Amino acid sequence: MQKSLLRSLVLKEKIETTLAKAKTLSPTAEKMITKARKGDIATRRQMTALLGKDGARKLMDEVAPRYKGRSGGYTRIFKLAPRASDQAKRAVIEFV
Repeated sequence: MQKSLLRSLVLKEKIETTLAKAKTLSPTAEKMITKARKGDIATRRQMTALLGKDGARKLMDEVAPRYKGRSGGYTRIFKLAPRASDQAKRAVIEFV
């Protein structure tokens, strides 16, 4: 499930999910961007295996170059109102 959330975050750059899932996803996304900033072929192959061809291309060519001068803190989590049906805490996770 985390793999599909990560892929959606990379492709859409902003997703709405539960707060617990967003907090779990954030460190993984940060590590992926840090690796993608390197930009070598081995990293591209790792990203392709994890995110698929389109996700890896977007991460390596569009998202990671934005953060060349930044040392961390690539994602942001906003809390939302609880879901009406089951009162689950919701959040939006996005790239800064």
